Amino acid sequence: MKTKILSLALGTAALAFGATAASAATLDDVKNKGFIQCGVSTGVPGFAFTDDSGDWQGFDPAFCRAMAAAVFGDPKAVKFTPTTGKTRFTALASGEVDVLARNTTRTFSRDADLKFTFAAPNYYDGQGFMVRKSIGVDSATALDGATICIQTGTTTELNLADFFRANNMKYEPVPIETNAEAQEKYLANACDVYTTDASGLAATRAAFEAPAEHIILPEIISKEPLAPLVRHGDEQWADIMSWTLYALITAEEKGITAANADEMAASSSDPETKRLLGSEDELGVKLGLDKAWALNAIKAGGNYGEIFAKYIGKDTPVALERGLNALYKEGGLMYSPPFN
Repeated sequence: MKTKILSLALGTAALAFGATAASAATLDDVKNKGFIQCGVSTGVPGFAFTDDSGDWQGFDPAFCRAMAAAVFGDPKAVKFTPTTGKTRFTALASGEVDVLARNTTRTFSRDADLKFTFAAPNYYDGQGFMVRKSIGVDSATALDGATICIQTGTTTELNLADFFRANNMKYEPVPIETNAEAQEKYLANACDVYTTDASGLAATRAAFEAPAEHIILPEIISKEPLAPLVRHGDEQWADIMSWTLYALITAEEKGITAANADEMAASSSDPETKRLLGSEDELGVKLGLDKAWALNAIKAGGNYGEIFAKYIGKDTPVALERGLNALYKEGGLMYSPPFN
């Protein structure tokens, strides 16, 4: 009996040690190679795109730069890997990328079955439909018999099937793998309709030569909470991802910007602001980072609102309103736990 108890105790201790060792693995690996490998989409205007110099820009790359700044104090300590709907999860699960920051919906199966850990949503979205004005359709319920461009390996496939079945309609799918392919086929009249997240439709339409000739139908047929994600089993790395996002949201709540972050760190009398920016307490140490981790993340590209406005906000070609993605104090869903 004693032998069995001892064996059980040793086994439990071994498991505990293994869990502790695993929890630091990604951060150690990232520090050893000197950069974060970030998975992004193959290109969605405003959300992820390459500039004239070939550098990745957009709402999603900005988050990875914030993580790099939190870990290294340098927003440039990041490399990007473009992934499709089919390849993104393999890239993350295999370790090819350290974090996936692209338009990925948090779902039960992706969490529990595929074994990924999601941050809080950084964009609340829903699936919609885009059509040419010339076909004379003003509702998704009038799309019976339509050919529809749909990205494979995404939640949109099931949502589309559910919506058409519920409305006793039929459709012909035209499978595509990337947003660029969808745009090409849609504009070539290979499909009547393009369906994806409404934000993606707005971004795609903004890149058209004649965007006014296309409309996004009013129906939103799903909930699409888009969020960054990492592999299960590394709680420290998941915490760094999640609290970096929360730092950007809290910074907007507190009026901390890329331009004034240093001044706020030196002069703010607000206790939470001081903790967040490392002027008081050392919250970063609890993540395995230094005390300036959040300060550096905010300085990398600004707070959540600044990033939103720069890449996808109402004054950009994508022209998205904050809506559900406004701060909770302004009627939206963006809300951060306290930094204490």
